Amino acid sequence: MDFLPYTLKWLELVLRWGHVLFAILWVGNSFLFNYLDNKLNKNITNDHIDAEGYLMHSGYYYKLTRLKTSPPLDYLNRLVIFKWQSYLTFITGILLLIIVYYYNSGVLMVDKRVLQISSANAIAISLASLILSWFIYDFLCKSKLINNNIVFSSIIFFLLIILSFILAKIFGPKFAFLSVGLIIGTNMFGNVFTVIIPNQMNIINSSKRNEKFDTSLSLAAKQRSIHNNYSTFLVLFIMLSGHYNFIVYHKYNWLILCLVGLISVGARHYFNLRGRNIHRLYILISSIIALIILAVLLLIFKN
Repeated sequence: MDFLPYTLKWLELVLRWGHVLFAILWVGNSFLFNYLDNKLNKNITNDHIDAEGYLMHSGYYYKLTRLKTSPPLDYLNRLVIFKWQSYLTFITGILLLIIVYYYNSGVLMVDKRVLQISSANAIAISLASLILSWFIYDFLCKSKLINNNIVFSSIIFFLLIILSFILAKIFGPKFAFLSVGLIIGTNMFGNVFTVIIPNQMNIINSSKRNEKFDTSLSLAAKQRSIHNNYSTFLVLFIMLSGHYNFIVYHKYNWLILCLVGLISVGARHYFNLRGRNIHRLYILISSIIALIILAVLLLIFKN
């Protein structure tokens, strides 16, 4: 076996392993913290405490307190900030994109039955889609549209439909699916890297200077965190898309992907509401029924 191909195989193995591991850690953190924010008791009249609650794990009770004010300086210097899970998920994902797909773009990205396109152009379009999608999403988040959840969510879903359709008409089916996941994952990383962590560091620095921090930074960071939380189910679905060719190679694969995205957001919304003790079982049941209906339609309307 030649040295370079053998080395690339091992590199791909390690990167895939790491990518899945870091993604698990990132998603786990997202689910845990959003659940805790929803579950903590907020009916507290205290100048320093905003919410609190208790957990049980491995035989011990843990008390959780969400503060209105900053902790003592000694604790500020020892804060645990969850960022590397996101960073390493993105880094390993981009490296995989380069050594697996861009390196073999003529085979894994280009499908001449879909569109006659050179490998260089396919790579350029892929990179452009990642960058442009982030700027559009970030612009929408910073606009007044963000204040209306229904309008903002509708625009995002409409853009997902357009994006999925266009990519399905440019790339081979598997890479078109993967490209949607890459774009969503890049936006999730962008939320952490450009908004959540910088805002947190700004708050920490204000606390170290004994200044009152800007609460709008907390709200903006939380908002992006919630966006990431709702995106996870669809991203995980796309990560596993190589195992269900009957969907990936379907004539309307782009539409199926968007419908799965809508169903997954509904299911995620049910669990987020449940964390706030708001029980809307009909949302989960509707999501399950919608998935069954989709499966039946795929059986009836085959390629």
